Amino acid sequence: MARQPTSLPPTAMRSQLGRVRGLGSAGSGVEIWWAERVTSIALVPLSIWFIVAVIAHLGADRAAIARWIGQPVNTVLLLALVIATFRHMALGLQAVIEDYVHGELARMVSLLVMRGAAWVLGLASVVAVVKLAF
Repeated sequence: MARQPTSLPPTAMRSQLGRVRGLGSAGSGVEIWWAERVTSIALVPLSIWFIVAVIAHLGADRAAIARWIGQPVNTVLLLALVIATFRHMALGLQAVIEDYVHGELARMVSLLVMRGAAWVLGLASVVAVVKLAF
């Protein structure tokens, strides 16, 4: 049995379980990466549906839009669009902040402000859809 050299790269010193789970140097996995991909894939058909719906309802009054949003399928799809949009936005901004904001305090404050704004704006959007639907 051959002895391994003492100056191994950090990846060689990880356990097999750590390599399988995809744990990085920070101890976090690829959940954020996957969530970004899933939300981006979901946003493609939802955005196309929304653009077509907006074009179809150009010039409609508020009552017609409220009736359209009040249909269960449209309500669900619109809520899915809002949730996926704000989740995708928050994940993307988190990656930018973590990569480009230097200084631990500035990074933490930026992340908190961004997450708070995403939650407030997302919640306001959900409330607006629900209010129009019901």
